[in-house]
Amino acid sequence: MLIFLIFMFLCIVVCFFLVILSLLHLFPFWVSMPLLLLSIIIFTHTINERHRFKGFRPSR
Repeated sequence: MLIFLIFMFLCIVVCFFLVILSLLHLFPFWVSMPLLLLSIIIFTHTINERHRFKGFRPSR
């Protein structure tokens, strides 16, 4: 799980770099922004999924 979080953080950094390149007109803006948005959504979903309450164990 830690490796996936590190990978997603690196993906956000790369996508941010692509957005910077798109602002310099070196990369298409319409490709870079959805990639950045998607990577941020997946990263936040992964962090929130780890701490979800899964209920109490049934007492026997």
